[in-house]
Amino acid sequence: MEIFDPLTFKTVFQICIAAVFIYLYMMFITRVTGKRTFAKMTSFDFAVTIAMGSILADAVNKPVSSLMPAMVSIALLAGLQALFAKLLSSSNSAQKVMTNTPILLMKNGTILKNNLKKALVSQADLMGKLREANVLQLSEVKAVVFETTGDISVLHTDTLREVDSIIMEDVKDDA
Repeated sequence: MEIFDPLTFKTVFQICIAAVFIYLYMMFITRVTGKRTFAKMTSFDFAVTIAMGSILADAVNKPVSSLMPAMVSIALLAGLQALFAKLLSSSNSAQKVMTNTPILLMKNGTILKNNLKKALVSQADLMGKLREANVLQLSEVKAVVFETTGDISVLHTDTLREVDSIIMEDVKDDA
């Protein structure tokens, strides 16, 4: 079978050279465009990171073809990502149009079932996140937020402190 044919020394050498070159290139791109290039801040960031990973894997695994298409593609995606991040950080209206809104899943110990449905999060998933956050009583929960990244944040305490309003200012609360 062809899929188990051994690689030639030349092919292994090309893969090694491509991997080192692509690694150094990614360090350069990250330095130029910033850490946000590979951060998972929004669902769009995540999608771009996956696309870059696919391009990188092809560049390393198929070094027989030119590395130039991969380099151009990565530079273009990183540049667009940096431009997108700059736009989001400088314009509130752009941020509202181009990103998802965090959704409140729990408030002051109460599960917001309608918001769970909107976010497509099951109660079992929510309980798992509460356990991860070491919540022992629902009454300890001040807020649970389904973030724009798809992560779930749990704000809890066993004291009567309130959550600062700025922390919750962009969170959608339909309850």
